Formats: sequence, C-alpha cells, structure tokens
Amino acid sequence: MTVSAEDYLAVVTETIGQVAASQREAVGRAADLIAEAVRADGVVHAFGTGHSEALAMEIAGRAGGLVPTNRIALRDLVLLGGEPADRLGPLLERDPSVAHRLYELAPVRPTDVFVLASNSGVNGAMVEFATLVKERGHGLVAITSAQHSGRMTSRHPSGRKLSDLADVVLDNGAPYGDATLPLPGGGAVGAVSSITAALLAQQVTVEVVARLLAAGERPPVYLSANIPDGDAHNNELEARYAGRIRRGS
Repeated sequence: MTVSAEDYLAVVTETIGQVAASQREAVGRAADLIAEAVRADGVVHAFGTGHSEALAMEIAGRAGGLVPTNRIALRDLVLLGGEPADRLGPLLERDPSVAHRLYELAPVRPTDVFVLASNSGVNGAMVEFATLVKERGHGLVAITSAQHSGRMTSRHPSGRKLSDLADVVLDNGAPYGDATLPLPGGGAVGAVSSITAALLAQQVTVEVVARLLAAGERPPVYLSANIPDGDAHNNELEARYAGRIRRGS
C-alpha cells in the first residue's frame, strides 16, 4: 500500500462501511438506552480523554444534537475543582483516582446515562470512571476499538477494561495503533478512530431522535447558534436542564 490522500480515503471508506454494517444492532441498543434516559428527564454525560475527547464534543452541545447532554473533561479538575493547572498532563488519564473527583464535579442525577470513549479502553481514569458509573446504577455506552483494546493489558488495578463494564459496546473499527497506512521502516500514518467514533455518535443520536418521534414526542435538538433564531431556540430548551448541562469548558 502506498501513502497518499487517496489511499487514506480508501481505507476510511472501507472502515466506515465495516463499522456501519457490524455495529447496526449495537447502535440500536445504545439508542434504546439513551432514549429511555432522555424520556425519563435524564441527561447524557459524555467523557473521553486524549483524542477521544472529540467524541464527547460530538455528542454534547452541537447543532443537530440532543440538548440534554453534558461534556466531562479532565480539565474539569482545574476549571471546576480548583486544582492547579499543572495537575493536567498526558499521563493523567492513567490515574484511577481522578475519576472519583470528576464524577463528584459532574451534575449527575440517577436517571442520567453515560457515553465513554477510549480507543484503547485500558487507562486507569477511564476504567475507574466506568466502574463508578455502573456502581451508581447508570446506563453506560462505551465506544472503543475492539482490536486495539484486545491486544492491550489493562492499566487499571482490577485488570478490567472499558468494554468489560459497559451495557453496550460500540466498536469504532480502528486497527491496533489507530493509524492505517504503513510506513517504510515502521510506524503508520492516517488515524481513523475519531472519524468512525463520530459516525457512531451521530448514528446513535439520530436513532434516539427516531425513537422519540415514534413515541409522539418533540425531540430536544439543537439548532446551529449561527442561524437566525438559533440562540432563542436553544436557550429555551437548555432552560429545562438548568444546572445539569455545561457548555463552553
């Protein structure tokens, strides 16, 4: 295989097709779980570390997405928890202890549901956070790479991985190492996990909305803030979830 934009596009297109076909049933089960929570006045909390934070941004607070969504991030420890900025760093995601503080800082209610994203699914903070979510009785959807996670040893003391804890696991189809085009002498270029995770997030969102429509309900969906009346529409819907959803951090 050569290294070019065209080669990358071919790999991405093939991977998207594989994910779409293989994850159809799991997408439906994730949508069932989330739709039930939304209909019970629950909020969807999305959390990812590293590049998987893009998945949380895909779910929470964007045009065409559900309004009752909240994004959790490691920087909440600083912005909301008052910890020093030097607390943040590339290895923080491996520390299980931060999960407890992140959960405490999140405006969580019993009816809420969680979507957690981790390509490897093995880092301590994510596995511990998933453990807390399940101990407290919340529904949990995980988005991870089955291939990558399957070749990794858990970094959590329990030996468990994110996929071991979730009610529904969505496989983003990314290969071990995420990048797809091999380079001469080793390594690879062209990661795909962000693209396929975004696809899964949007598919689940669409299916949640379909379920709400089928139940005769008006789905609480964002308009773009950059179209006329977008702000007014969004502000009205956000007011229903005051204190439960955060934007801008």
